[in-house]
Amino acid sequence: MINEFLHRHIGPNTLEKNQLLQTIGVHSLHDLINETIPIDISKKENLSLPAAMSEYTYLQHIKSISLKNKLYTNFIGMGYYGTITPSVIARNIFENPGWYTQYTPYQAEIAQGRLEALLNYQTMVSDLTGLPIANASLLDEATAAAEAMIMLYNNRPASKSNANQFIIAASCFPQTIEVVKARALPLDISIMVLPHEDITIFDSTFGVLLQYPTAKGCIPNYEPLAAECIKNNCKIVVAADIMSLVVLPPPSVWGADVVVGSTQRFGVPMGFGGPHAAYFA
Repeated sequence: MINEFLHRHIGPNTLEKNQLLQTIGVHSLHDLINETIPIDISKKENLSLPAAMSEYTYLQHIKSISLKNKLYTNFIGMGYYGTITPSVIARNIFENPGWYTQYTPYQAEIAQGRLEALLNYQTMVSDLTGLPIANASLLDEATAAAEAMIMLYNNRPASKSNANQFIIAASCFPQTIEVVKARALPLDISIMVLPHEDITIFDSTFGVLLQYPTAKGCIPNYEPLAAECIKNNCKIVVAADIMSLVVLPPPSVWGADVVVGSTQRFGVPMGFGGPHAAYFA
């Protein structure tokens, strides 16, 4: 019995369940479902479910399924790359219970460890981007770029109060371009996608988005464009590969106002897709 999930779950026991049903005014869970789900969408046949497995049997079953996975070389690129997690990081952070457990139940080391980890993360982001403020991550690089656009739009200076144009360099990752376009639509922000060499700043332009390095791995000299942006009171968002900032000059050196990107590069496995925490400085 101790090996069965059923008796280890936290939930109402039989007495509590009957009290709940009595309070609601139905005789059984079956009656409750019949009164809750419209008859035209409810399933008419009984579910054909196998007998419940014990925890041990279930874990073996899941393992047998996982062995069917096939590992292939991934060529997607575009901000998603194969990485390694150095053993010193795995041992001293992920496998170090001092970050995420407390030694007595009433103490808050788990919260303190998390806060310290977040502070380390934000400090690292500030150091690499050269910007003074960093948050504790966003969903992914594309949505971070969209949040940067919206932040700049909502904080336009008086001289740009009517500006609604945001220019995206064509060398940005395609998924970033599409997400920024989608987020701009309900705000009536006009999006232009241009090669970075052809970007011209107009009175209606409140911000630009650049990729550093580009989607094809190039490292353009953005300084002339940045100077034009600064001259015309236009803000600069840079989506930067944070690993590259270990060796490249930080975007703040040539005038970036906001720097965003994915932290997947720092040893986070790709898994089977999905977002990876973005930084925002």
